[in-house]
Amino acid sequence: MNHQAEAILYDGKSSVPQNITIFLNKHKHSFTFETATVYKNEWFIKEVVFETLDTGLQMQHQGDDAIEIIKIADAAFINHIKLFRKENGHENWYEHLINLGIKMHMVLALLIFALIGLTYVYVIPWFGEKSVAIIPESYDDKLGSSFVEQSLLFSEVDSAKTKSLNAFAKELQLNNTKPLNFVYVNEDVVNAFALPNGTIVVYSGIVDKMQNYDELVALLGHESAHVTGRHSMKMLCRNLSGYIFISAILGDANGVMAIIGDNVNSLQSLSFSRKFEEEADLKGLQIVTKNKVDPKGMSNLFKRLQSKGTMSIPQFLSSHPITEERIKYINALNSGEKHDIQENVKLKKLFHDMKQ
Repeated sequence: MNHQAEAILYDGKSSVPQNITIFLNKHKHSFTFETATVYKNEWFIKEVVFETLDTGLQMQHQGDDAIEIIKIADAAFINHIKLFRKENGHENWYEHLINLGIKMHMVLALLIFALIGLTYVYVIPWFGEKSVAIIPESYDDKLGSSFVEQSLLFSEVDSAKTKSLNAFAKELQLNNTKPLNFVYVNEDVVNAFALPNGTIVVYSGIVDKMQNYDELVALLGHESAHVTGRHSMKMLCRNLSGYIFISAILGDANGVMAIIGDNVNSLQSLSFSRKFEEEADLKGLQIVTKNKVDPKGMSNLFKRLQSKGTMSIPQFLSSHPITEERIKYINALNSGEKHDIQENVKLKKLFHDMKQ
């Protein structure tokens, strides 16, 4: 059965539209119509571009010499066309999606949001971390040096204790792959952090919490492991990748540049992931035992920092979150092994000098 309707043809050659009668040939899957110059025109449905307008349906077809357009206002005929196309697989993916209905649209929207969320939480951070492999280590040095110049400009660096701290570190085998430089800052801040360029900043506030030099060895071993593992750069790239992903979705290029600047300025407060902390714990303990120092120094330090007697949360804990699981992990690494522990008089004296 053929359906027909009155329509308007724009043949692309004349500026004057033509009134035509258009037929839907369901057998041949085509439209046919006559004009004043051509007895029979035939458009196959698969060659037609359909567009729904407020005034009806527009069909576009590439003719021999020009693009031809037919506009149909007959609602019943339009519905016949839509139904026929749907039943015979002539809808494109967009039309098929539009015709799924509100419930399916909601399901698809939820799936899209879930996919974006999973990508943001798992894929983007992983990709950001892996991207560090293609960043030359010379960039670590530039980034860390730039931060040192800005951050320590107004800090009270104790030159005498900095000298003692570097002498202390020089006595240790830290398994470092780049030169390390240690800075001692006279501030009550309970913190220490490692920068990508190998600078490790230790505050007097955290040294004051220590009772034995083995705790300082554990701290330096832990921080040097962060440097060797490029953990600061990996966390920076992880953080930036998430921000860039969101900014890219929102189309905010200026926001990306601002975020990069903010993250560079917060290198000292980057919160390491559990994986990086456990890696630094393991490498740090290996350094401690390699230097024949009591490995209990690390767990003792962490327990002291975590003690309930502390009025406020030490800044060290905000960037190096210490959990009961981590303390158990450290204790588990220590258990079952006999360690060769030898008192180091020189380390003990240098530690005593820094405590004064």
